[in-house]
Amino acid sequence: MTRQSCGRIAGGLDKSRMSRHRSSMVMPDIPTEDTRAADTPAEGPLAAALWMIGSIASFTAMAVATRQIKGLHDTFEIMAARSLIGLVLVVAVSAALGRLPEVRTARIGGHLLRNIIHFTGQNLWLLALMMIPLAQVFALEFTSPIWIILLSPFFLAERITAPRVLAAGLGFVGILVVARPDMGALNLGVLAAAASALCFALTNITTKVLARGETLIAILFWLTLMQFVMGAVMAGWDGQVAWPTMQSAPWLVLIGGAGVLAHLCLTSALRLAPASFVMPIDFARLPLIAVIGALFYDEPMDVMIFLGAGLIFAGNLINIRSEARRRRA
Repeated sequence: MTRQSCGRIAGGLDKSRMSRHRSSMVMPDIPTEDTRAADTPAEGPLAAALWMIGSIASFTAMAVATRQIKGLHDTFEIMAARSLIGLVLVVAVSAALGRLPEVRTARIGGHLLRNIIHFTGQNLWLLALMMIPLAQVFALEFTSPIWIILLSPFFLAERITAPRVLAAGLGFVGILVVARPDMGALNLGVLAAAASALCFALTNITTKVLARGETLIAILFWLTLMQFVMGAVMAGWDGQVAWPTMQSAPWLVLIGGAGVLAHLCLTSALRLAPASFVMPIDFARLPLIAVIGALFYDEPMDVMIFLGAGLIFAGNLINIRSEARRRRA
C-alpha cells in the first residue's frame, strides 16, 4: 500500500466518529442512508461487504486465539501484550504519515475514563471466551447497541422513541433466551459476557464525546498506551507474570494484530455503506463461531442461542432503520 493510499484511508477514518465491541473494541458513528446515497460510489456496498469479511475474520481469529491460550495467560497479560502490539502499530503508521502531532494531552482525563471502562470490558470479554461457548459470548456481545439505547438519554441527551423502546425490549428478551439465567446458580461466564457488552456501550458513548475534538489517531494512541500500562500493572499485581512462550507468543501476536485490523475493517465498511447494510453482515460472526466451536471445541450447536441472537438482531435492525427514516424526514 502506498503512502498516498494510506493517507486517503486514514483521512477517511478521521471523518467517521468512533464508538464493541470491542478489539480497540469500539464502533464508529453510523453513516445514514440519506448521506450515503448522495456521496457513496456504486461499488460502495461491495467494498463494504469485503471490509466486513475482514472484520468478521479478525474478530473470530481473536476469539479462537484467546481460547487457544486459555490457562497459559490471564486476561491482564493478554491485554498487556495486545495493547503493546497495537501501540507499536499505531505509532509506526502515525509516524509514517506524519500525524503524531495529533496526539495531545488536552483531554487526557476523558481518555483515561474511556480506557478504564474499555479495559474492564475487554477483560470481561476475554474471561467469558475462556468460560462459556464462543457463540454465547458473541450473542451477548451483540446487545451492546441495546445498552446504548437505554443509556443515551442520560449521557447524550437523546430521547427514547417508540422504536427504540421496542428494540430494547427485543434485545432484553434475546438476552434472557441466550443466557437462560438460573438464579440459583449464576454462571460467571454469562455475567462476564453481558457486563462486557455494557462496558462496550459506555465506551461507545464516551468515544462519541471525545471524537468531537480528537482524531482517530489520538484516540487509538491513548487507548493502546493506557491499556498497555493498565494490563502490565494488573498482570504483575499478584507478583506472578507468565511471560510469552514459544507456544503462546504466536497467538498473542495474532490477538494484537487482529484487534487493530478488526476495527480498521469495521470503520472502513461503515464509511462506505449505511449501517443498515453493514451491521447485518456482522451477525454472520455468530454462525461462523458456532461452527468453529462445534468442530474444534466440542461445543453444542444450541438453537436457543440462535433464537436469542435473532431477537437481538431484530431489535438492532429496527433501531437502525428507524434512525435512518428519522434523519431523512
